[in-house]
Amino acid sequence: MQLFPNSARLILVAMAAIVTLDGCGEPKAETAAAGPAPVEVRVVTVKSQRLALATELPGRTTPFRVAEVRPQVTGVVLRRLFTEGSEVQSGQQLYQIDPQSYKATYDSTLASLERARATLASAGQLAERYRALISAAAISQQQLDDAAASERQARADVASAEAAVENAHINLIYTRVLSPISGRVGRSAFTEGALVTASQASSLATVQQLDPIYVDVTQSTTQLLQLQRALASGELAGTDAKQAVVRLTLEDGNEYAQPGRLLFSEATVDQSTGSVTLRAVFPNPNRQLLPGMFVHARLVEGVSASALLVPQQGVARNQQGRPTALIVDSIGKVELRNLEVDRAIGDQWLVRAGLKAGDQVIVEGVQKARPGAVVRAVQAQTASDAARDARAPERGPTGALAPERRQTASLQEDAR
Repeated sequence: MQLFPNSARLILVAMAAIVTLDGCGEPKAETAAAGPAPVEVRVVTVKSQRLALATELPGRTTPFRVAEVRPQVTGVVLRRLFTEGSEVQSGQQLYQIDPQSYKATYDSTLASLERARATLASAGQLAERYRALISAAAISQQQLDDAAASERQARADVASAEAAVENAHINLIYTRVLSPISGRVGRSAFTEGALVTASQASSLATVQQLDPIYVDVTQSTTQLLQLQRALASGELAGTDAKQAVVRLTLEDGNEYAQPGRLLFSEATVDQSTGSVTLRAVFPNPNRQLLPGMFVHARLVEGVSASALLVPQQGVARNQQGRPTALIVDSIGKVELRNLEVDRAIGDQWLVRAGLKAGDQVIVEGVQKARPGAVVRAVQAQTASDAARDARAPERGPTGALAPERRQTASLQEDAR
């Protein structure tokens, strides 16, 4: 009799356990059917914008004018009349060469000129008398011809003596070595007492005009051809090359304050480097730019009316080294795009192909996103948005300006 109650009791416990297990299994099945929640990623919406495209090219500074000062007469240097490294003016005397021998030669040529003039006066008077006597048949025709020839020879001697005087005077002037241009003079290669010769190979000093100053930059023919194709296709709007503005970045990374302008481009390609040379001119009033400095010049190539910029953190490279990006489409699915990028502009890539305006590029959470997966896209804050928010007045929970910001805004409004 006791077995039945025990058996019934066991049966009831087993049925309760089955009911409990059935009730617990239903939520698990529903959870499995629902699947995991979509991964959250941050995206940037690509926008088309007008952009002035510039290229940065390496270059070096060269002086606007260079004059290597050499002696034009032979002699001993008596004095150096300038301070090394100072500014000199055109026509300013730099050296004095011993002038004594040239002064003596000049005085001798002056005496020869006076003698030639006296001879000419005598020959002229004799010829004039003979012309008066020939009509009376007092002299022969041959005598008159000889007197006229002597007069012409004396006149030629005077001209030769005058040229000798001029030459001697020029050599005497050349003993004063003058600066041919205005600019900064370098170190002196000769001192007082040194013997210098006319048209010697080594210069006495070098004068360089530094304001304005040239900057010669090189551009590869590949870049030049790409620019020409972009201009021809209308992808870029050209600029006036004669008025193109050029900016400089110095060796220490700072930007040179004075803008320059592009002058011309070489018509011949350098065969050793495959590049062409562009020359720009810059004002240099403070002599900050010195000849031979290495700089980077930034030239505006043209204007793109529909440029697409993408943050660099949203662009990756595949195994072939080609740029790619992950895009979130209209239904939230991730898509892999192959891109063509032109250049880096700040912290962004300029995209030539592979994207269009309105595409959402994943910039955060790329590691969690896979092509074909469904994600939840959240707009990321770009650098420009962060800067705008930093400039915006702070507001309280109700949308009102904070007290300290309210006073500032009131003052700004009064100023307007």
